Amino acid sequence: MSLKAYIEAFPEIEAIDDEVSREYEITKMLKGDPTKPILFNNLDGFKAIGNLWGTRERMAKGLSCKEDEMLFKILEAMRNPIPPKIVEDSPLMKNKLEDFDLEESPIPKWFPGDGGHYITSGIVVAELDGKRNLSFHRCMVIGENRLVARVVPRHLFAMHKTAKERGEELKIAIVIGVCPHVLIPAGMSVGYDTDELEIASALRKMTVGEEVDAIEIESGLTVPAWAEYCFEGRMTHETAKEGPFADITGTYDIVRDEPVIEIDRIYHTDDPVFHALLPGGYEHYYFMGMPREPVIYEAVSKAVSKVQGVRLTEGGCCWLHGVVSIEKHKEGDAKNAILAAFGAHPSMKRVTIVDSDIDIYDDRQVEWAISTRFQAHNDLVLIEGTKGSSVDPSNEGLSTKMGLDATKPLGKEGFDKATLE
Repeated sequence: MSLKAYIEAFPEIEAIDDEVSREYEITKMLKGDPTKPILFNNLDGFKAIGNLWGTRERMAKGLSCKEDEMLFKILEAMRNPIPPKIVEDSPLMKNKLEDFDLEESPIPKWFPGDGGHYITSGIVVAELDGKRNLSFHRCMVIGENRLVARVVPRHLFAMHKTAKERGEELKIAIVIGVCPHVLIPAGMSVGYDTDELEIASALRKMTVGEEVDAIEIESGLTVPAWAEYCFEGRMTHETAKEGPFADITGTYDIVRDEPVIEIDRIYHTDDPVFHALLPGGYEHYYFMGMPREPVIYEAVSKAVSKVQGVRLTEGGCCWLHGVVSIEKHKEGDAKNAILAAFGAHPSMKRVTIVDSDIDIYDDRQVEWAISTRFQAHNDLVLIEGTKGSSVDPSNEGLSTKMGLDATKPLGKEGFDKATLE
């Protein structure tokens, strides 16, 4: 399903026909209400959509499932990936550009302190030795056909390192404007041998009844066929300064030396729509956080007998703070759940464990559980000297993680809310 089809399916989208600047003005409009989707029909002459996936409800509709099913559908797809369907043609291949200027494109400059114009919704597709990887990477424009990408030491980093050791450049593609079935797996941290496009295909198969379509581009890479844009190029041996960048926390990340990408050609649909993902907005939260929730669920499920749900909270940027609900059968279950959750998502620095009677999507209920079922001298777990998240400005090399056991003590009365039943 194309991005345009999703846009047509959501009547709550506000269309702006007046010209909007891709420098800061788009940011101001999307930040006004990060849950409200806006279609920009004239973003300095281009079309763009922002905040489209800014609520869990709309995300569930995009996945064609119920909101309370999302975690379990994603988890099932992660456990049972299937190959995509290879197609010979798609709307993406309607237009191919080899003469272009990235500095004259819909790519926004989001904040005055940013190092440049940034692609924030781009999924980098790479293949090496029969392994394919899809992952999100912010990419800063540094020339007509050049980008510099923030690449953390995970799978794309390993592929690039191997290619460099062989004296080769790594063939990559950056796809923009894809369905949530592809966006969510691209944010996952799975094993090197696991293909995120196959997870996407399984997720789409179980919710829509058909696999993800994929198509081969000129370099031989296989990419999602229904993207709006595909930038085809190479991750070179060269590095350049990347940053500063206002990241998911709304604070500026530091400047680093990062790999330079050279773009050889651009494919796009007729009248393409650029996915403008607001840094630090709810779309950013969900595409970083939601893919981690099933990973946490699976890990905690190995530590306790029954997990009801997992949520990375918006107040913690869907990255640094989490809530896990369990059915507690013995004392110590909550503390085991705390340790398992931190092991599954090392960037998280606070996790609260609650009973299954607490709605983890209701912040007031979670706070109520802390206020009535938690005592710091018994129920607080501190883990010092751990590796934290680089996007946390308070993290100075090593971090202290905090776990809160906000579950009821077994065998004691007085911890349930009064009801009329």
